[in-house]
Amino acid sequence: MYMCVSNSFNLTSRIYFLGGVEMCILGKSELLELIEKYKCIYPFDLNLLDGDGYVLTVKEETTLQYLEHRNLISNEIIFTPPNIVAHLTAKSKYGRMGLSFLNAAKVHSGFVGRLALEVVNLNNDRTPITIKRGDPFMHIEFITRMGEPSPYVGEYQFQYMTDEEIKMYIPILKSVFKNYDELAKVWFKDKRPY
Repeated sequence: MYMCVSNSFNLTSRIYFLGGVEMCILGKSELLELIEKYKCIYPFDLNLLDGDGYVLTVKEETTLQYLEHRNLISNEIIFTPPNIVAHLTAKSKYGRMGLSFLNAAKVHSGFVGRLALEVVNLNNDRTPITIKRGDPFMHIEFITRMGEPSPYVGEYQFQYMTDEEIKMYIPILKSVFKNYDELAKVWFKDKRPY
């Protein structure tokens, strides 16, 4: 049974119940508010909104030869606030061409950075596949999570970001994490502090 608890925008109270499991995929209006408030997708292009999600693009044009494996880097920086996780799914256009996605998975709450999208060319015709910069490539949906914040503290925090981009997110991180100073010691232990 599905039940909406609240009609107002409040991510902690807007919850759907499915067999006792609480979850909610953010709709377009909530996603737009999240992007405006927290830069959850940067840069953001309104034309890449797709239903209840967004379509990521790749940072650089890439051609994969048959059986070649590569990590493609998203053009967009993704930030998932403490009460949000994100889920990735492949655009079917590339799957039909023979591109196999190896990491259609989640983005942890508290993560900030560009995503590495692992792909391999398994085209039946054994021909190269080209992904152009700016082409819609991977769906991302944002989903509420319950419980105390458990932010990402892994080695890929701020991956593929410039110093200027990291500095842009510091005030946002300070505003959403009460324990920012403690987290910063982990996030920046091998990086220059900001």
